[in-house]
Amino acid sequence: MLPDDHKRYNPFGTWITERAGCKVQKITLNAGFTCPNRDGTVGKGGCTYCNNQTFNPAFCDNGLSVTEQLEKGKGFFARKYPEMKYLAYFQAYTNTYAELEVLKAKYEEALKVDGVVGLVIATRPDCMPEPLLDYLEELNSRCLLIVEYGVESTDDEVLRHINRGHDFLCAAQAIAKTAERGIATGAHLILGLPGTHQIEGYVEKEAGRMSQLPVTTMKIHQLQIIKNTPMAEEYQLHPERFHRFTVDEYIDEVIRFVECSRPDIVFERFVSQSPAQLLAVPGWGLKNYQFTERVNRRMDELNAQQGRLWKQK
Repeated sequence: MLPDDHKRYNPFGTWITERAGCKVQKITLNAGFTCPNRDGTVGKGGCTYCNNQTFNPAFCDNGLSVTEQLEKGKGFFARKYPEMKYLAYFQAYTNTYAELEVLKAKYEEALKVDGVVGLVIATRPDCMPEPLLDYLEELNSRCLLIVEYGVESTDDEVLRHINRGHDFLCAAQAIAKTAERGIATGAHLILGLPGTHQIEGYVEKEAGRMSQLPVTTMKIHQLQIIKNTPMAEEYQLHPERFHRFTVDEYIDEVIRFVECSRPDIVFERFVSQSPAQLLAVPGWGLKNYQFTERVNRRMDELNAQQGRLWKQK
């Protein structure tokens, strides 16, 4: 077991507390955006795995204003953490997909709410125009800001299969342009997408390709098959395209990813648990913190360390 002041990977909680100068909690928002992969601009139907209900807690309601959602979220967390500060997390759908003045109004509204010290903006890499980057660069000078891109896979064939609507080059360019502005830049990947278990060294390749990009933070999680999605139908018709991880198998996948990743990347999440009523395939019944504890124990057993297998090119 390592001493308490040494971590086997860089955890998001430590990084964000140091960056904010205080304890912070993200409050998820639904600001009423849609997605270019749904409205016909890029495609229709969206990504085959997507059901945005899986993202939204009870206080996240696009029938309420940004301010109302934040105040409701603060009320939810303040009972347990009265001294907490907050990050407004624009999460549902594509949160840079609107006219610049509309986006600015929503972001600035969030920052006016008492206790909100920054923003996390989740988006697609094909929805980051230069004028918005100009504004975000200025915004970054006066609040804590993270821009988080859904990359999902670095393999273009996998991206086509899930109807993602962009390739990996698009993601790499968006991440590079955002990081060049001095903005903390996050990326999100899904492990276990259909067909990937048949690609030799897939996890190692994913970690290596992402580590060549100037990402600050990383989220990875297992594929979850959600009811009433095209992927749920695909799973019923072609289960051979999928590999359903056991908990221990997936823990080993996570550790391989971490060990093959650049040593300074901050890991925010390893797992996700959608509401049970939305899952077409039952989950593991583990809370996120319980899963993370098991990852930590397994890394201790293996003497694993972030970056140990990273190969700089």
